[in-house]
Amino acid sequence: MIDSYQFGAMSVKGKTHRNDLKIIGDQVIGDWWRIEGHALHEADIADILAAPVEILVVGTGDSGRMEVTRRAVQILERQGIQLLALPTRQAVDVFNTLRAQGKRVAGAFHLTC
Repeated sequence: MIDSYQFGAMSVKGKTHRNDLKIIGDQVIGDWWRIEGHALHEADIADILAAPVEILVVGTGDSGRMEVTRRAVQILERQGIQLLALPTRQAVDVFNTLRAQGKRVAGAFHLTC
């Protein structure tokens, strides 16, 4: 589903996004802004928590600077959603592999740092 990624840009379904984005099912949510620049909070993924998702792949940026907060991890665990937080380049590969396997996977991707 993700065509390509390079620092600051991701192509999904032939459209290039230059801001952070989320993918939930077949829906691409561009221009995604978080409460705090390099942290992922529960409120940042409320739509993912409400979706029928078994795995959340988080792209933590090109150098992996974005962190998933302890509270977000706890909520994901409580809901039985597996979390895979990786530098974005790796996260793209994992996301695409899981999608190809038919997993119910969502993605939340930081495209820079």
